[in-house]
Amino acid sequence: MLRAPRVGDLGLIVHRQAILYAKEHGYDQRFEALIARILADFHEAFDPARDAAWIADRGGQMVGSVFLVHTDRPDVGKLRLLYVEPEARGAGVGKLLVSTCINRAREVGYARLELWTDRDLAAARRIYERAGFELIEEAPDHFFGTESISQTWSLKL
Repeated sequence: MLRAPRVGDLGLIVHRQAILYAKEHGYDQRFEALIARILADFHEAFDPARDAAWIADRGGQMVGSVFLVHTDRPDVGKLRLLYVEPEARGAGVGKLLVSTCINRAREVGYARLELWTDRDLAAARRIYERAGFELIEEAPDHFFGTESISQTWSLKL
């Protein structure tokens, strides 16, 4: 089931994503700091008319999350920090989180939804592609202690 974040969830998201991305992709503590900054900014600038967050919960355990975040452009929202725990992957959790975020973005009146990702995150990219996102920018990058390809995706709503 999807639910709103509760006390402790933001810290748990930082913790789980930092550990998973370090283990699976070699990301270092700069990634953990970025996640913490994104979530702190989300909390401090939260606007219920433009922002939202969902926690995928299975039996009282967090198994994923996604965030809808406003930008400085009133017609553009951002999908942020999608993640799914390894034991929940392949069960449609990521698809549900992304479709819920897209539906809310439409409801609040965004004309476009954007996201940033790493090309190596193939499963997430497949979810984005199936949801209708299009790759609009790609560039080699060195971030979080790895060499990768930074990507920006966009969905016209």
